[in-house]
Amino acid sequence: MSLFPAVPSFTLSNMESIFHEKQEGSLCAQHCLNNLLQGEYFSPVELSSIAEQLDEEERMRMAEGGVQTEEYRTFLQQPSGNMDDSGFFSIQVISNALGVWGLEIVLFNSREYQQLQIDPIHEKAFICNYKEHWFTVRKLGQQWFNLNSLLTGPELISDTYLALFLAQLQQEGYSIFVIRGSLPECEADQILRIMRVEQQQRPKLIGEDEAQRMSVQQVSDPGHTADEVLLDEDEEELRKALALSRQGMEVEDEEADLRRAIQLSMQGGSDTRSPSTAVTAGSSHESGSGEKEAMTAEELRRRRQAYFDR
Repeated sequence: MSLFPAVPSFTLSNMESIFHEKQEGSLCAQHCLNNLLQGEYFSPVELSSIAEQLDEEERMRMAEGGVQTEEYRTFLQQPSGNMDDSGFFSIQVISNALGVWGLEIVLFNSREYQQLQIDPIHEKAFICNYKEHWFTVRKLGQQWFNLNSLLTGPELISDTYLALFLAQLQQEGYSIFVIRGSLPECEADQILRIMRVEQQQRPKLIGEDEAQRMSVQQVSDPGHTADEVLLDEDEEELRKALALSRQGMEVEDEEADLRRAIQLSMQGGSDTRSPSTAVTAGSSHESGSGEKEAMTAEELRRRRQAYFDR
């Protein structure tokens, strides 16, 4: 019999205490910051103000070479590199915003940081970037959570899977930054210091959730037209971006899909995308080999499902 009391464990399917901003437009930088700080700390207006300040500093530096130079006139004609009308903000804006709270960012895969040989589980948080999407991975209490704004809710990441998750993101082209400094106190961190969360169901991608609801609506109400049910081109592109963010990889062919499925089945990954979706057009003359690969993919799905059922 243990002399020390066990840490209580609670099943919180929606993890009510964790602040999680969901995606709106292209404001992922705002969501990334607020999910990191666990509150509505920054708005688009405040981030735009920081971006404008950075733009002005850049303009003044360019002006030092002469306001009549071709380089200066060209600079004035170029759009801001720190923000755009869609809601995108640069790493410089994010860095300056975190500086307000005494926080700094360090490139995770820099030589200087890697030489420190710090186990990721001993850090406090990471922010990750691929192309123009930003999201936060943060430790709350003694557990790690993926706070990606493209998910319907926070996703629990085990300590053993954290390093693999970060390595996978790096391999697929993500830039990862370590957060250094003291994060503001938050309710979720206080609660999760005295209890652990068990997540029975992983959150879905926002696009997947909407697609499923639309599919159910189509079945329950056949009177809807195809135009009312199908996603338009912009929504379809967003869904693809969501899937890329969740999987942390781009799959260009079926062979790559199968390799990824095998890897995740061994690691206990959460990606459930069917490898058969990567079959390209014009392969009907290879139906024999395609059928064999499809069977292999189906077998992988069964094995992965059996793993999670355990």
